[in-house]
Amino acid sequence: MNRSNETSPMLGFILLGLSAHPKLEKTFFVLILLMYLVILLDNGVLILVTILDSRLDTPMYFFLRNLSFLDICYTTSSVPLILDSFLTPRKTISFSACVVQMFLSFAMGATECVLLSLMAFDRYVAICNPLRYPVVMSKAAYVPMAVGSWTAGITNSVVQTSLAMRLPFCGDNVINHFTCEILAVLKLACADISINVISMVVANMIFLALPVLFIFVSYVFIIATILRIPSAEGRRKAFSTCSAHLSVVIVFYGTILFMYGKPKSKDPLGADKQDLADKLISLFYGVVTPMLNPIIYSLRNKDVKAAVRNLMAQKHLTE
Repeated sequence: MNRSNETSPMLGFILLGLSAHPKLEKTFFVLILLMYLVILLDNGVLILVTILDSRLDTPMYFFLRNLSFLDICYTTSSVPLILDSFLTPRKTISFSACVVQMFLSFAMGATECVLLSLMAFDRYVAICNPLRYPVVMSKAAYVPMAVGSWTAGITNSVVQTSLAMRLPFCGDNVINHFTCEILAVLKLACADISINVISMVVANMIFLALPVLFIFVSYVFIIATILRIPSAEGRRKAFSTCSAHLSVVIVFYGTILFMYGKPKSKDPLGADKQDLADKLISLFYGVVTPMLNPIIYSLRNKDVKAAVRNLMAQKHLTE
């Protein structure tokens, strides 16, 4: 690319978002705002319930508390920026804000992948080796596991963000996205991005492929163990302890596969429509999954439902 057109990223970036579809902006502002408020409320309640109810002081709910906090951080790193872009004619973001937003988005996404695999391991030990569960999943084990997931996610984010932001950028610094999404940012680079591509491929293998494989193998053993339980009631109870996590995994990874696995259109008109569709899918991925996680765990978990009822009952008694 011609370096004579190189511009300083310190001037900031312009986020296109839905600029070409102004009629959609007001509609999506209301929709995304409502979904964001639901995310904050549901995940906040889930965190509060798992802290206050002593019966939920277990590894599974400790991981769930981390997942809810992570979802709040992930959406807060991008949704306020998106909402502001729907109302602002000049959709600009400073270089430093872009770096912070990209860093948080990467860190939360990678951490969630690792955290979901740790939750699968927790369910594997609980169902396949119940007698060893108190030893294997002791507090001395599951707390470092959670810390390790956050450390791995943050480390990956530092690497990916620093590699992206050291690049020179060309043209008007226009990002064809709602946020500083790394693939959209790399399209503006004036230099060779092969190192960035390689690092992202390696990161995808570590934070996407390996966790998916680990979760798949864990559930193969879990399902095999459940099927060997003689009574139907026993099988139902065993499966109910992991059905919520399995549902969250399917929603999380299913959305990712749908986003990046569908074929690209070669027709220019179709490409424009697909570009809009890709933006909307990415937008909803950033809010739908964090919104569904606490709902799934609340609806499919009798312990959480009982804890919420107890919390509400205590609130009424104090009024």
